[in-house]
Formats: sequence, C-alpha cells, structure tokens
Amino acid sequence: MSQFGTYLEVGYRHIIDQNAYDHILFVIALCAIYVVQDWKKVLILVTAFTIGHSITLALSTLNIVNFRTDIIEFLIPVTIFITAVSNLFKKHGSAPSKFNSNYFYALFFGLIHGLGFSNYLKSLLGREENIFTPLLAFNVGLELGQILIVVFFIITSFVFVGLFNVARRDWNMIVSSAVAGIAIILMIETKFW
Repeated sequence: MSQFGTYLEVGYRHIIDQNAYDHILFVIALCAIYVVQDWKKVLILVTAFTIGHSITLALSTLNIVNFRTDIIEFLIPVTIFITAVSNLFKKHGSAPSKFNSNYFYALFFGLIHGLGFSNYLKSLLGREENIFTPLLAFNVGLELGQILIVVFFIITSFVFVGLFNVARRDWNMIVSSAVAGIAIILMIETKFW
C-alpha cells in the first residue's frame, strides 16, 4: 500500500473508531438540526470542520503551535457541549438566518479538535522528513470517515423524522440533549485542574 493510502486509512479508521467517540459526538451535534434535504449544508459543515482541524493539525505537527494535551482533551467536550446546547435554542421552520452559528462552530472548534488529533498523528509520523503527503492523506481519511458518520446520522434522522413522523424540533431536542449530557460526563472525566 502506498504512503498516501496508508495514512488515508489511518485517518479514516481514527475517526470511525469507537474510542474516538468525542469527535463523532461533535459531528452529530453539528448535524442534529438538519434533515436529509439539508445535505448540502451538512457537507459544508463537515468540510469546514475538516478545514479547521487540518490547520491546527498541520501547525502542531510542524511544531509551530503546541498546547498542553490535558487542556485540549478538556476543551474538546466543551466544544461538543456548546454546539449541542446551542441547537436547543434554534428555531426550525422559520426563515433561515444570514449567519448560522454551526458554520462558525465547525470551523473554529475544528481548530481545537485538530490539536487533539495532532499528538496521535505526531506519534505515527515519527521522523518522517516529508509530512505533506501523510498529513493530506490523514485529513482526507478523516473527511471520509466524517461523511460516513453524517450519512448514517442523516439516514437515522430520516427514519425518525421522515418515516415515524417525530417532530423535527423533538428530534433535535432528544439528540442534542443526549449529546450535551455525554459531553458533561466527558468534561468531568477530562478536567485538568
């Protein structure tokens, strides 16, 4: 397998790994307010998240930025909590606003999540001289894994909202509340003080 293929697979497996459920929860929190018809918006969100974490992943891997791991591990569930709770206050069925906070969350919080990925990637890269190809492949793998998670979530959303007629507001409330609750547990488990 080529170097690109190897790191692509590593990135893909990293995001869908059940041990990486904090990143899966963040993607679900971003998507909780959307349904199948919003697939383009969701694709933009996932790409914004990838851009965000790609920036800090590259900067950290190149040792341009460094942060304490324990603080980052705490901040990741904080980003999940903020995103999930903000979903609880969004109105559905009204005219779309010019600014959707989820795009901001995806990009900005992606920067924090990238720092979380960076230690893992640094350990894999070891003393590689050229990190461009592995970094690109790892990010493409992450993006593919995130798209898989989104597709699964959107299909699940369609089943409940579209087929079982669960109100879109209720679906959002259930999913976002559950994600926020799990995020609180993760914050308690990862507190750094």
